[in-house]
Amino acid sequence: MSLISRSGLCVTEGEVLAHGTSGLSVDVPKMRAYVNQPAADRAQIHFTYLGPTATRSALGSGASRVQFGLKLHSADACNLVYVMWRIEPESKLVVSVKSNPGQHSSSQCSNHGYQNIKARSSLPAPPLTAGQSHTLRATLRADELQAFIDDRLVWQGSLGPIAASMQGSAGIRSDNARLQFNLESDHASPNPTSRLPGCRTGPEESE
Repeated sequence: MSLISRSGLCVTEGEVLAHGTSGLSVDVPKMRAYVNQPAADRAQIHFTYLGPTATRSALGSGASRVQFGLKLHSADACNLVYVMWRIEPESKLVVSVKSNPGQHSSSQCSNHGYQNIKARSSLPAPPLTAGQSHTLRATLRADELQAFIDDRLVWQGSLGPIAASMQGSAGIRSDNARLQFNLESDHASPNPTSRLPGCRTGPEESE
């Protein structure tokens, strides 16, 4: 995996800032971003959690949650896989598939199509308090997902054929969480002869 710089990240909602020489930070209630590479099966975030944001934004469902996590096979705003570390109101790792066949923009699918996947085997995520640092890594091969916290396997299971058929980049999402982090992903160093896809931003691209 290769380290993702701010210039390699397409932010579709909120703001991600460069932090130090190679790090990133987020301090907004809602942030969505993806790596400007065509595909990725693996991503990792090494982070320090700084606590909740000063103001909070509700989810599309109306729920209030402090969370962040990785995106894999992010084809578009309507079809992707999430590995989310929920911090408040309870600490747990949740794997979800968002699937809306034939729909590709936020105005089409909104917050529909989510399915939380039950793990074949899992361990509890540790509770997070401000100042703590951890590493979250996720790998998706075909429909088999593994998630690790600090190199400890905490989630393993099958996501099904729909997730296996999705193709897209890695990314990151946060809701009401302040973080300093380094993000790594497969396929982060482009072939010099290849052309990167355009950076799609704006409300239609935010999932």
